[in-house]
Amino acid sequence: MKRNIYLDFTYFIVLAASFGAVIVLGAIVAPVIFHSDKILVGMLLDHYNAGIIMGEIFHRFSYWVYFLATYVIVYEAVAYKMGQRDAVSFGAAATVVFSSLMFSAVYSPKILSMQALGREATQSDTFANIHIASEIDFKILAVALLVLFVRRLMTLRIK
Repeated sequence: MKRNIYLDFTYFIVLAASFGAVIVLGAIVAPVIFHSDKILVGMLLDHYNAGIIMGEIFHRFSYWVYFLATYVIVYEAVAYKMGQRDAVSFGAAATVVFSSLMFSAVYSPKILSMQALGREATQSDTFANIHIASEIDFKILAVALLVLFVRRLMTLRIK
């Protein structure tokens, strides 16, 4: 079967854009929103309201993450069918799909539902544990995206 360079190129763009978004949201957007007291003058955004804003950002980002998971599944299935089997790519792709779905289908909805219950719910140990787990999942997603991008690029070069 002939390789479709446009499918490969689009896959790399999706992976790179997703990695960039994860880095930007985690390393730039979240710290700015949660430390707005250092930026805003004459106005204070408390931690609860900062969390509401960040929750909405992650809720909207979840749509992209669902697309990412779907695209990775389709691309990797086609690559597998074409005989482009690689254990590292498979493991990284499985990790991307799993962590994407955990973030979008489990952590984000749970955090948003707890925020909807009010300020007290967000100060519980359960909320703190879910939030920490979502942060770890987000970091795993970033690493898996990077590994998948690099490995697929390497296998593309070999073929």
